[in-house]
Amino acid sequence: MDLSYVIDTFFALFAMTLIIFMVPGFAMLEAGLVRTKNVSAVLMTNTMIYAVASMAFLLVGYTLAFGSWGNDSMSKWAAFLFQMAFVGKTVNIMSGGVSERTKIFPLTIFTIVMAAIIYPIVVNLTWGANLLNGTFLDISGMHDLAGSTVIHSTGAWALLAAILVIGPRKGRYKNGKVKVIPASNIPLVTLGAFLLWIGWFGFNGGSVGSISTKEAADSVALTIMNTNTAGLAGAIMAMIVLYIRYKKLDITMILNGALGGLVAITAGADLFDIYTPILIGAIGALLVMLAVPFFDRLRIDDPVGALSVHLVNGVWGTIAVALFADVSLWVQIKGILVVALFAFVSSYVVIRIINAFAPFRASDDEQLEGLDYIECGMESYPEFKQSI
Repeated sequence: MDLSYVIDTFFALFAMTLIIFMVPGFAMLEAGLVRTKNVSAVLMTNTMIYAVASMAFLLVGYTLAFGSWGNDSMSKWAAFLFQMAFVGKTVNIMSGGVSERTKIFPLTIFTIVMAAIIYPIVVNLTWGANLLNGTFLDISGMHDLAGSTVIHSTGAWALLAAILVIGPRKGRYKNGKVKVIPASNIPLVTLGAFLLWIGWFGFNGGSVGSISTKEAADSVALTIMNTNTAGLAGAIMAMIVLYIRYKKLDITMILNGALGGLVAITAGADLFDIYTPILIGAIGALLVMLAVPFFDRLRIDDPVGALSVHLVNGVWGTIAVALFADVSLWVQIKGILVVALFAFVSSYVVIRIINAFAPFRASDDEQLEGLDYIECGMESYPEFKQSI
């Protein structure tokens, strides 16, 4: 008993550490995709999210999500830290999609609400104490191992709500055409994507919950293997499609294809054989490549492609569990719909309220100058001439 307790405690702490690698992962990915005049603001935002979201979850959110701190299988402190590692990711997904035109202070207020109330309620309904137990809307039976819906879709629904309130970047859409704003630092994008990829092994593998028996160890290893496979398939599929269509290989799209595959496999990596993730990841990449221009046609400005990666593949991954494993399709769809309705509506209302007294959107002049100077008083690349 004591040995398994110690092993599972160590496993949770190790998985938590891997997940925290996703903090610099998001930071580097976003810093590379935005213009140089906004890099410090992006880095500050990601630092703020980790600190504020974690503290709000510690003080309020964890108890709301799970009802208590009790845990018999491992240290309750390790169990908390593992769950705490997840919470900031919902806002990281959102912050990247509204970067280059969003102020830090109102986003900080929303981060508190997301980490203390919105995300914990979603967790309560799925993994936790279950406020809707026994009702028609009970979605506790949904299989979502590490959060294709609970985390990725929740953050992406909040992002969609924010974009509808904040609007696109200045100059992004002109005369019915999309102005391409290229990434500023491809090495940072690549570093960020691979840090996220590595973090996913703790994200999904740690969600198995135990590694102290032979069966549990096999399940963890299979889960991590399937996670990696889906990422590989997503990258390869994106590369093939890009070459066939354009005879060019866009590394940012290939990396987003990999991330799409990783999001898609997150719901059911513990249930599939070793071949199914190839199909799930490949379809995930195709969905990303279709969704990016689709959202642009709707004038939904998402600088990092977060909606295409996290929302579209959060939905696909949750449905894929029912298609390739013995899980009810209706239960999976009901889970998607309940979370979508709650996460989008609550986020939209909260963002509207905050926006009324602390506007999210930087002015056109502030966007032109860059949020590094306006929000942080320092620039990441002060020797560079600022560009419009």
